[in-house]
Amino acid sequence: MVALFAAVGAGLVALAHTAPFAFLIEGLQRGESVWHLPVDPAAPSVYLTYDDGPNPAATPQLLDVLAREQAAATFFLIDDHLTEETAPIVRRMFAEGHAVGLHSNERWLMLRTPEAIAGALRQFADRVEQLAGTRPCGFFRPHAGWRSGALYRALDMVGYRLAGWSWGLWDWNWWRAREAASLAERLARRANAGDIIVMHDGHHRDPRADRRYAVEATARLIPALRARQLRVDRLPCVGSDRGNGS
Repeated sequence: MVALFAAVGAGLVALAHTAPFAFLIEGLQRGESVWHLPVDPAAPSVYLTYDDGPNPAATPQLLDVLAREQAAATFFLIDDHLTEETAPIVRRMFAEGHAVGLHSNERWLMLRTPEAIAGALRQFADRVEQLAGTRPCGFFRPHAGWRSGALYRALDMVGYRLAGWSWGLWDWNWWRAREAASLAERLARRANAGDIIVMHDGHHRDPRADRRYAVEATARLIPALRARQLRVDRLPCVGSDRGNGS
């Protein structure tokens, strides 16, 4: 019985730090994270976001779809995947009006000190600016949504906000293969104005993961959302980080 209670307790602790479950500290720091955006009745919008890029195989194809549909999105990049080879892809994101934020490929970032987390974010933002010519906007999305008080303190130090996503609007398919048509249908049916959708143009470990499903799902999803009178947009880009904390 003790082991059962311990396992349940450990599970609850894990869920408390994992998106999309609310973390207790967010009740005290509501302005530090974004999981849903206010609705403008004159222009009801849904926000497309993509994690784990840039992927030299899939991301350019995804950008082609967005350009064809004249839609903007937000890309959350992994530091390890930003290289001399992939930097032109990020430059294209900026040039075509997309927002670029920072992402993490490891859950345990939240266990580091605020100073260490802030330093890692500043260093990554510097690399984006150096390689792609533009500084990312002030959004950070932790891997799997894992977050902590230390992470929120770090975000405050660099002037960033945590970007989450809306309930059920992700491309995880419960250990089953992701299929573009069913994914697009589910997301289009569930999404409402102000919601944030997340798909993956990359993988947190494999920089060249096969993400054709995301490209095709996006091509299907945008017209389906517009048929419901919903605009497709990027997250409103908040200011970039404060450099060395000044």
